[in-house]
Amino acid sequence: MSASKKTKPHPLLWTVEPLQDEPSYLDRAWFGCRAVYLNGRMVLVLCSGEEPWNGLLIPTEKELHQHLIQDFSGVVRHPVLKKWLYLPENSEDFESLAMDLVEAVRQGDQRIGIEPKERKARKQKSGPLIIL
Repeated sequence: MSASKKTKPHPLLWTVEPLQDEPSYLDRAWFGCRAVYLNGRMVLVLCSGEEPWNGLLIPTEKELHQHLIQDFSGVVRHPVLKKWLYLPENSEDFESLAMDLVEAVRQGDQRIGIEPKERKARKQKSGPLIIL
């Protein structure tokens, strides 16, 4: 009997389908969401939980927020994670706005995305040394 279980694809994965053919595309689990990377940059985070964690998180620098909010109506500053922007899935034009954001990412809009921070190496738990 196999212990592995099939995981369901994220319900918002369809939004980033245009990016999936890019050679540098990567998506991975991120705090209960899916983080999407392109060219090593985290460009979007797909969230499908309770508000305000249901939609697209847009990692970006704070000084770019106003420009992106003007260019992508419906995008707001995330109410909890204020350093990033947010497109709630319950937005009236969610599908078309999500496609516009993904297209901007695909075209290389440098306002969208951040360089991920270096991960610190985890300390290995050391137990007693047992010699047989």
